[in-house]
Amino acid sequence: MLNFLPDLYEGHAPITLQQLFGDALEAFDAWEDERAEPMVIYEDKIVPIGVVFEAMRDCTDLLPRTVADIVGDTLTRDPALAEAEIVTFGDAARIATALTEKRRLYGEAAIAAFLDHQRVDKRRPV
Repeated sequence: MLNFLPDLYEGHAPITLQQLFGDALEAFDAWEDERAEPMVIYEDKIVPIGVVFEAMRDCTDLLPRTVADIVGDTLTRDPALAEAEIVTFGDAARIATALTEKRRLYGEAAIAAFLDHQRVDKRRPV
């Protein structure tokens, strides 16, 4: 898949990518279990939120207060992450990438279990 997102410049993200990151966080927060990975729109292109998080992993820009609040509410619900220090977009993106991957795997496992349960011939593996 081609990546249409702008590149970081010496660790800094353009403002459009920072805003897209905020949109991706909001989509992550609204993501319901067992649903497909949410998408956001960038320049009339649909982009999975995981791609946005991955693009921001090496960003050294400090999180603005509004985004830091969203990150605090959304990503640190997990008790293991409650004490994580999240100062930059990169810090938040690494955590969001891991959580997105975890949700993807959970969704794939649920789909596989459903398909296995619905098989007509239970003797044949999926």
